[in-house]
Amino acid sequence: MQVHIPDPEYTDSAQTLARFRLAAKIALGFVAVLCLTYLMTTGLGQEPEPFGIHPRLLSGLPGIIYAPLVHNDFAHLIANAGPLLVLGTAMMFLYPLSALRVLPAVYFGTGVVVWLFGRDSVHFGASGLVYGLVSYIFLAGVLRRDRRAVATSLVVCFMYGSLVWGVLPTRSGVSWETHLTAALIGVVLAIALRRLDVPPRKRYAWEGKADDDEGDGEDLRSRPGLDDPDRPSA
Repeated sequence: MQVHIPDPEYTDSAQTLARFRLAAKIALGFVAVLCLTYLMTTGLGQEPEPFGIHPRLLSGLPGIIYAPLVHNDFAHLIANAGPLLVLGTAMMFLYPLSALRVLPAVYFGTGVVVWLFGRDSVHFGASGLVYGLVSYIFLAGVLRRDRRAVATSLVVCFMYGSLVWGVLPTRSGVSWETHLTAALIGVVLAIALRRLDVPPRKRYAWEGKADDDEGDGEDLRSRPGLDDPDRPSA
C-alpha cells in the first residue's frame, strides 16, 4: 500500500497549526464538562442512574442526551477523560469536516440504538464516544493512506487496542451494547466519509498530471470549517 506524504507547505502552515489548537481546546472543553458534571452530581449526592439510558422506557429517552455526561465514580471518569482528550483532538484536527458528522452520529446514534435494543439495565458514561472515535480514526487513517493519519491510527491501536474486548458481553456492569454500537457507527462512517478531509499530498517533479486523479476527494482546504484560523474559538 502506498502511503501518501502530505504537502509540507500545508501541514506546516499557520492554518493547520490554528486548527490543531482549536481542536485541542474543544476536546479539553468537553472533558472539562465531564469533570464539572461529575463534581456537581457528586457534590449534590446525585446518583447517575436517573440520567442514564433506560431501554424502551419513555423516562429513559432523556438519557440519550445526558448519559454520556455522567459517570459512576472518579475511576470511571478518568478512564474516559484521557482517551477522549487524545481522540477528540485527533478527530477534529485530522478530520474537521468529517467530525461535524461523526461526533453527532456517535453521540446520539449510539444512544438511540441502545434505547431501542439494549438490555434492561441502565447505560451511562462516555465510553461509547471513545469506542466510536477509536474505530473511526483507525479505519479512516488506513483508508486515506495519509502518513499522518496512518501514524495516528497506529498510536490509537497501540494505546487503546485492548478496548476491542469491551464490545463483547464478558464483564458484568459494562454496557457492551454501547461499545459495540458506537464502534460499528465509527466503522460505517469511516468508509462512507473516506473522501472527506484528504490533505493535499506532496508532489514530485517527476510525477505526471495523471496522478492527480488518483484518490482525489474533498481536501481540508476545499471548505470552511474547523480549519478556518479566523473562526472564533469560544
